[in-house]
Amino acid sequence: MDINNSVALVTGANRGLGRAFAQRLLERGARKVYATARRPETVDLPGVDVLPLDIADPASVRAAAEAAPDVSLLINNAGIQTGTDLVNGSLDAVRQELETNVFGHLGMIREFAPALARNGGGAIVSVLSAMSWFGGKGANAYHLTKAAAWAMTNGVRLELADQGTLVTAVHLGLADTDMAAGWPVAKIAPSDLADAALDGVEAGSAEVLADQWSRDVKSRLPLTPEEFNDAMDRALAALTAA
Repeated sequence: MDINNSVALVTGANRGLGRAFAQRLLERGARKVYATARRPETVDLPGVDVLPLDIADPASVRAAAEAAPDVSLLINNAGIQTGTDLVNGSLDAVRQELETNVFGHLGMIREFAPALARNGGGAIVSVLSAMSWFGGKGANAYHLTKAAAWAMTNGVRLELADQGTLVTAVHLGLADTDMAAGWPVAKIAPSDLADAALDGVEAGSAEVLADQWSRDVKSRLPLTPEEFNDAMDRALAALTAA
């Protein structure tokens, strides 16, 4: 798929990765970019078409799909992290993360898949995380949702193949956004992450490992759980000590 002359819709486009996606899409020649946010007045990027959207609200998702029938590229970026653990944390917070990070993304795909088919197949980008593959205290609800979103992305890729829709999973460690502000470690620039993802779409890639951290984590998946956890403990200790 060629980004030039595409019609894209970006979720969570008012800041962070979403804003970077919208900006790089414009700079790379997209014909139209729908920039969506729960509070559309917070979208400050010139040249975009602003739409209100709460991906956890099915009615809001349906309204966005009706307002943007020409979309050929869906950037499923919006997400939340509540800092919740699974056993002793708030179950309501776990459910909130699942509703946004999994069912919200799936709802967007279900509503926009017909438009993508009508518009030649197009592509979907699922912004995931290296935490699709590992957890940690204080972030295990997030790990659960990203692992589920990875499985969901793999499933819809198979289901949408017949209509010619590319589904690209994008994994990263930490990006230089508000969500990662408390981590004093090396982070990928949002614009670099957006470029890596869009390059992957243009190359027809099913998966993009956007930084060294995500590549390292995935390379450890053949290990036993004990070996994997030990390796991750060492890697996290080295990362925070650097």
